[in-house]
Amino acid sequence: MQLYTRTGDKGQTSLIGGRVDKDDIRVEAYGTLDEVNCFVGQAISELDPDRFQDILTDLETIQHELFDCGGDLSNVSKKRKSKLQEASVHSLEEKIDRLIKEAPALEKFILPGGVKASSSIHIARTVSRRAERCIVSLSKTDEDFPHVTLQYINRLSDYFFALARVINHRSNVKDVEYIRSANVFSSRKVQKNNEK
Repeated sequence: MQLYTRTGDKGQTSLIGGRVDKDDIRVEAYGTLDEVNCFVGQAISELDPDRFQDILTDLETIQHELFDCGGDLSNVSKKRKSKLQEASVHSLEEKIDRLIKEAPALEKFILPGGVKASSSIHIARTVSRRAERCIVSLSKTDEDFPHVTLQYINRLSDYFFALARVINHRSNVKDVEYIRSANVFSSRKVQKNNEK
């Protein structure tokens, strides 16, 4: 297999159905999803299979779904059809609800950190927010944009927030509350995440 083609040496790259400049917002969007996927992979390498097998299974599924999202964003052909389906969004919502029940009750913002895998997931969370911003920009220029991708990435950052807390909880590491935070979360329900 040859990795280099020299076709991008003048600053353009191939999509499914066309070519664009490498700084095109579409390339930025799916490139940022690739970055998210790498941090997920890093977290997977940091998790103990004996304690986190359920989470490892979920994260591998998410890695495949991130590839689906990237493929959908890189497709500009006239007959494009989304690989990612709404079922993946609903599945993420179910996972979020399960994780929220497992972690301790939360009232204040917390500092990103804890064990290595939790820190990696916090990075994946913030990069997924950046990906979401890129995807919103792309949606303004593409009327046939796959909107399920935007929904999925929005839920994904919430999932990562809940997951980072569960990883710390199972590792017997307490989240550190932001000392000047007001009470921003109601009961056990996480409203959005730690980005505000």
